[in-house]
Amino acid sequence: MQHIMAFTRLLVVLLGAAFPLLLLFSPAVASELGVSYGRVANDLPDPSSVVKLLGDNGITMVRIYDANSNVLSSLANTGIKVMVMLPNENLADAASSSDKALQWVQNNVAAYYPATNIHGVAVGNEVFNSKPDQNLNLVPAMTNIQKALAQLNLADAIKVTTPIAFNAVAVSWPPSSGAFGDDIAQLVMKPMLQFLQQTGSYLSVNYYPYLTYMAQPDTFNLDYVLGNNPNPGAVDPDTQFKYNSLLDAQRDATYYAMDKLGASYSNMAVHHTEHGAPSGGSLRGGGGGHRRLLQAGGVATIANAQTYINNLMNRVLSGNTGTPHRPNADMNVYIFALFNEDQKGTGAGDVEQHFGLFYPNMQKVYEFDFRGGGVPPAPGAESWCVANASVGESWLQAALEYACGHGADCSAIQPGAACFEPDTVVAHASYAFNSYYQRNGRSNGTCDFNGAGYIVYQEPAGTCDPNASWCVANAEVGDARLQNALDYACGNGADCSAIQPGGQCFQPDTKPSHASYAFNSYYQHKGRASGTCDFSGAASVVYQQPSESTGFLTRRHFLSPCPQTFV
Repeated sequence: MQHIMAFTRLLVVLLGAAFPLLLLFSPAVASELGVSYGRVANDLPDPSSVVKLLGDNGITMVRIYDANSNVLSSLANTGIKVMVMLPNENLADAASSSDKALQWVQNNVAAYYPATNIHGVAVGNEVFNSKPDQNLNLVPAMTNIQKALAQLNLADAIKVTTPIAFNAVAVSWPPSSGAFGDDIAQLVMKPMLQFLQQTGSYLSVNYYPYLTYMAQPDTFNLDYVLGNNPNPGAVDPDTQFKYNSLLDAQRDATYYAMDKLGASYSNMAVHHTEHGAPSGGSLRGGGGGHRRLLQAGGVATIANAQTYINNLMNRVLSGNTGTPHRPNADMNVYIFALFNEDQKGTGAGDVEQHFGLFYPNMQKVYEFDFRGGGVPPAPGAESWCVANASVGESWLQAALEYACGHGADCSAIQPGAACFEPDTVVAHASYAFNSYYQRNGRSNGTCDFNGAGYIVYQEPAGTCDPNASWCVANAEVGDARLQNALDYACGNGADCSAIQPGGQCFQPDTKPSHASYAFNSYYQHKGRASGTCDFSGAASVVYQQPSESTGFLTRRHFLSPCPQTFV
């Protein structure tokens, strides 16, 4: 295959054998990153402290769920962009009376602008879910709020929109079949899109792909959900577009649903007015709402939330925001939420209370960086550089050639070498990008390739290591010695939770199988250092992946006796 062959020749052909070639590619329209500042809690800091927190963390865009006077006054003269909201309970009044709409805008927008940089008005929030009886009032209310802004000479600076839940897209797979629900498509969504187009505004959608995964954890590859660029991804059978994240599949389903209502909407922007991942909690009781799709079982974790959010933030800030259907699409995102909110849901164990970037004491739940510094999700955590398949094979090819010619070790992806398979541009580019990134100390800017690469904080499934080795048990020493060594490994750094009774790797329930799992976990956690796979003769190092016939499979270089964990 041509991917890594004669890269010098190819670079000469492509304008000069140098990285400036990549500068010829234009990134997507600049996107913005902000937060949704919910206040359904009794322990949050005062608004002035929150404004300082925003500034200290480089947060320049905020959405609030009302037009609270203390919050808006505290945000004055900060330059922070603010989206205010007309609550759902005011929809009927705003729809029925232009005078009431004008009064609301005078009291809640004009009274604070321009000192407070209000740039948007959300008319309601997820009305289709929470107030379906107001569906037909939604566009009239938006129209009257827009007229009020125009009357006060604010319509150019402040846009009107309404956040809808993603489940308004009733058909979402394959993305090319995306369609709004029959009950709202013609009656509400089409006139809404007409209004947004006429006023130069944008559609707003609340996206929660991680919650889709929580509802169906056995349906999706976790890397696909986290945005870790899995191989394989998911392919739309009608368009043959490949999707490397559930988010992009949901975004394209939205775009296709808009297309079905009129070709003129094909360039309309879609902003993400809520977009988050919970760091804890589980489903509690009944209740409605799209977030009530969750299942208990430890799926909501800090590690997964920090990986998802860091991948999302880095993607927005890097400009790698296109989708297969809309390669030039931007991503203006409000991350939900600023704080964990203790009065949401049904109690402390409810996932609704665990969406915050910060605890109420203003400490971070996990590490992140709104300034685009590429901060890993935890001190000392590893990171990897992977290919952005959405830029196309030509772009990836050029970046791959650059990486191989400027320090990346690409010997393992030559034909016949250990990491040549899978023989795809995306797989080879990811290998080369990551080699370049790691060899440059993971420093800022070494995983960009002008949009062809991006950083992830959880090792992608299927990562190829040409120098991989494993630690396996020596069954000949007998069960007693294996048990002693197994106990040592589990007590000194090996993660043995999966081989406990009922654990996903408990079967086969044999001493050699459990010992191999524990020994290899210990060996890998110690960085495969010399002497960490001995256990007084109870183990040995192997350099070929143990076969399934021995009862073992591997997952990210950790030996596992359970095929169901293989990815």
